[in-house]
Amino acid sequence: MSAEKTLSKEHTNQQTSSSLRNHSHSSSQVQRRRGWNYLFHALFLLATLVGIIVLAFLLFDIVKRGWSWLTPDFFENFASRLPSRSGFKAAIWGSLWMIGVTAPLTFILGVSTAIYLEEYSKKNWLSRFIQLNISNLAGVPSIVYGILGLTLFVRILGLGSSVLAGSLTMTLLVLPIVIVASRESIASVPSILKQASYAMGASRWQTIRHVVLPYALPGVLTGTILALSRAIGETAPLIMVGAVTFVAFTPENLFSPFTVMPIQIYQWIGLPRIEFQQLAAAGIIVLLIVLLTMNAIAILLRNKFQR
Repeated sequence: MSAEKTLSKEHTNQQTSSSLRNHSHSSSQVQRRRGWNYLFHALFLLATLVGIIVLAFLLFDIVKRGWSWLTPDFFENFASRLPSRSGFKAAIWGSLWMIGVTAPLTFILGVSTAIYLEEYSKKNWLSRFIQLNISNLAGVPSIVYGILGLTLFVRILGLGSSVLAGSLTMTLLVLPIVIVASRESIASVPSILKQASYAMGASRWQTIRHVVLPYALPGVLTGTILALSRAIGETAPLIMVGAVTFVAFTPENLFSPFTVMPIQIYQWIGLPRIEFQQLAAAGIIVLLIVLLTMNAIAILLRNKFQR
């Protein structure tokens, strides 16, 4: 009996020591994982702070240079060779005309294409090929769309350097982005909602109109407005289609010559006098306000329709 108790006691001691070693090993693993977690947390925070600090520095420098030029005359005057008489009126109105044409075209064509690809087209190699090319087009440099717009709209269709030619070019630029965003939003609609609509006797179009689109609308609107934010800040495609840098009038119709805010800013920055660079800073402030307003509208619309 004594020998059995001794063996049992030794076995218990071995189990205890083994448990202690395992616990110690597990604790060291937990400490290592926590250390790596803290390290990557610090690295990600540092990367975020670098972007925020650089952005804050740029905004401070721009506001410091251009704030004093944001007067009523700046919004009422046209471009001039004299800094004191120069204004942003033609560029603001040109951008509004361009976005006013681009927005409905982009929304109608983009959402219609997304509905067709997601709800009507057969899931075969052709539809996958089309979807792949649309995704690739979203990453094509904007200057390529400028060359396409110059060839197709300015020369072949004979639209010249007009608001319509610039708007159609910008529509081609942002259309793939809207299609991809709309497809993702439509694909996220739960199939159980569509099946319930079919069970109630609704047709496919009624289901799309009353079930799919209302559910997907927040994502569709967000993608559309963010794509238009890119369009309003682009310069290269509009330079290719012939948007002029010096305009002393506002567009009267879709076939009028025009300029936009980024091109006017670019033209001022290229001038040697420091006053024109300050005018460019004031134009950048206006452009940033427009972009932030559009992004805020996208967020508000998304929150409203999600409710």
